[in-house]
Amino acid sequence: MEKLRKIIFIFLIIILVNQTTICIANTEENEEDEKVLYENIIKELEDENNSIETSATNQKPTINSRRYVIYDRNSKNAIYGKDENKQTAMASTTKIMTATVVLETCKNLNEVVTISAKAARTGGSTLGINTGDKITVNDLLYGLLLRSGNDTAVALAEYIGSSVEKFAELMNNKAKEIGLENTHFVTPHGLDDPNHYTTAYELAYLTDYALKNEKFANIVKTKYATISINGVAREIKNTNELLLSDVDGVYGVKTGFTNNAGRCLVTAVKRGNMDLIVVVLGADTRKDRAKDSLKLIEYAYKEYKIVNVEEFVNNEFEKWKQINKNRIYINKGRDNVELEISELEVKNIVTNKNLSVEINALNYLEAPVEKGKKLGTVIIKNGEDIIDEIDIITSKEVERRNILDYFYIFAKLLK
Repeated sequence: MEKLRKIIFIFLIIILVNQTTICIANTEENEEDEKVLYENIIKELEDENNSIETSATNQKPTINSRRYVIYDRNSKNAIYGKDENKQTAMASTTKIMTATVVLETCKNLNEVVTISAKAARTGGSTLGINTGDKITVNDLLYGLLLRSGNDTAVALAEYIGSSVEKFAELMNNKAKEIGLENTHFVTPHGLDDPNHYTTAYELAYLTDYALKNEKFANIVKTKYATISINGVAREIKNTNELLLSDVDGVYGVKTGFTNNAGRCLVTAVKRGNMDLIVVVLGADTRKDRAKDSLKLIEYAYKEYKIVNVEEFVNNEFEKWKQINKNRIYINKGRDNVELEISELEVKNIVTNKNLSVEINALNYLEAPVEKGKKLGTVIIKNGEDIIDEIDIITSKEVERRNILDYFYIFAKLLK
């Protein structure tokens, strides 16, 4: 009997060791190898950056990631990508929405949360909180976005939504509210589920929305933070290798990994007036996701430029007016017509193409003509793509001539 108990005990130990090994393999980052890994990534990023800078003009980058997009925050457009509208797993980039819902729902970030057993038992990448621990919503958010804690995601979901399932409803409601049509949430952390998905483009769009929240923007650009668990201070480090390696202009945002999603990285970067979000999904390794992101960033800033669409269109319209304004005949009108254009939706655009306009307008009208009457359209194109269409309208009323007007005209002819 004693021998049987020993065999059972050894068997249980083996199971526990295997479970621990699986858990470590499935975490987003392995603390033990992190220092060496970061050093290697930084060196490879520097080498990659040097090779990019000396490469031929307009050479498209070779990307390992299966889906990616470069998103322009000014125009809200994808300027370059691959399968950016294809539904896919998103891993811990899910936490961008988790944080957004928390920040828009919780009025006091200093509220204290008591950690449940369910939150503490959550696997994958964790902050390492235990059942009964007390920690503020603010510090949970830092654990969520810097350390990518799945345990913190569940703790926040339970605190804000009372359960993971109800919190997922809040996430999906927010997705619908901001116009995400190919995104669906099941969990607050992003562990693999066939009904939990997004697209590279919609993830970029969501990130653009999230970054408008000052608190979110401040957290995701933080490299190191000190939080408090049960009143005991603890320092945590961001998992974002591009942020930690001081890539020019990078100010966040979020890493991710699951077996189904692969390595994922959402990066916000601003140089001058060009403000971009780069999303890579489905990379094979952390090095690949970092290098792919850097390649896309350098490609964008090398080959694309920011164009003031409003200034370009106004200049082209003024040229057109000088030639065509007097060709518009107002029958029985007291004055010539005065024209203006309606407001542009897209004021600036990042592009590697040439802008052009197509202007079409009526050339005959019967008086009276009211102010604001539409006479035509201006179609703005980026290459062959239409990016905006605005109206040509009258800037003042043109009255119909009366009997006195005809008398004055007749009198002038007699002089």
